[in-house]
Amino acid sequence: MSYTLVHNEPECKYEYHIDGHIAYITYDDRDGNMHLTHTIVPDELAGKGLAGILLKDVLDVIKAAGKKAVAECSYVVKYQEKHPELSDIFA
Repeated sequence: MSYTLVHNEPECKYEYHIDGHIAYITYDDRDGNMHLTHTIVPDELAGKGLAGILLKDVLDVIKAAGKKAVAECSYVVKYQEKHPELSDIFA
């Protein structure tokens, strides 16, 4: 399934808008790194693997910008551990 990633820059979020709900990852852009602080998927959208799809899209944006991701939320930490092939994108 494909979703459109929305960069909500004023609120420091990357979002998916789906069926009236918003799944998002918040970040703090500092020291040349994108610190990923929270991953939120509403209950109405849970169980579809959405958090992983969203995170992968966000990591692609970070990589394209020439930055590194820093895992600060538990979901991102677990994702990083499960995907060692993406180690080059993490600081």
